[in-house]
Amino acid sequence: MPRHSYTYKALNRAVGKAIHRYNMISEGDRIAVGLSGGKDSLTMMWILDERQRRIPVNYELFAVYIDLGFKGGFSELLEEYCHKMGYNLRIEYTDYGILAHSSENTENPCFLCSRLRRKRLFEVAEELGCNKLALGHNKDDIIETLFLNMCYAGEISTMVPCQPFFHGKFKIIRPMAFVDENIIKRFTFEKKFPVFVNSCPSAKTSKRQEIKALLEQLYSSNKKIKGNIFRAMSNIKTEYMLKA
Repeated sequence: MPRHSYTYKALNRAVGKAIHRYNMISEGDRIAVGLSGGKDSLTMMWILDERQRRIPVNYELFAVYIDLGFKGGFSELLEEYCHKMGYNLRIEYTDYGILAHSSENTENPCFLCSRLRRKRLFEVAEELGCNKLALGHNKDDIIETLFLNMCYAGEISTMVPCQPFFHGKFKIIRPMAFVDENIIKRFTFEKKFPVFVNSCPSAKTSKRQEIKALLEQLYSSNKKIKGNIFRAMSNIKTEYMLKA
């Protein structure tokens, strides 16, 4: 793939826009990168590593993968890939996925698994001396989260591109926040990224998948809908909202 293909330019432009608008990366940052093995996180790791070599800002990347304990996992394959790419990778072996799907868990399995995984990512980032955690959520994920929270939590909220914690001493950043999922799919195809199969039993039956299918129907009826929904999240007219 030519370095400056249309897909690369679209990806780089969107990532650069998010990083600059939210001041995500600064000189001397140590960034833990949540690597799931999916297309989003692999693309994010690639573009952050590639940008590291050509922009005048020095930062370090530390990939972290949380193995959820399912049979048929791909930790070793992911480790081989990261070694080939020259990425620093730390693998954390857990039983979070098993616990989340056990009879002991009365909560939604995805909710508990996500909470445990995020907590461990925070802990590992601290152990590595990182001041930021990069997650691979894209534009579609942010829209889907808005609808998930409206439908199942009764609130209007979503994931934000840059979120401070501990009085600003630590931040979660989402450099892919402005990237369309279709761009990521094309990029992973062009770059021939490996496919790591998610062995989670809820991977294809989650509430997020239901919302994704609903939104795809909307998008197919009018190509402007996705952009309008995304812009609406920063164009809120509170005077036309109900009072609590």
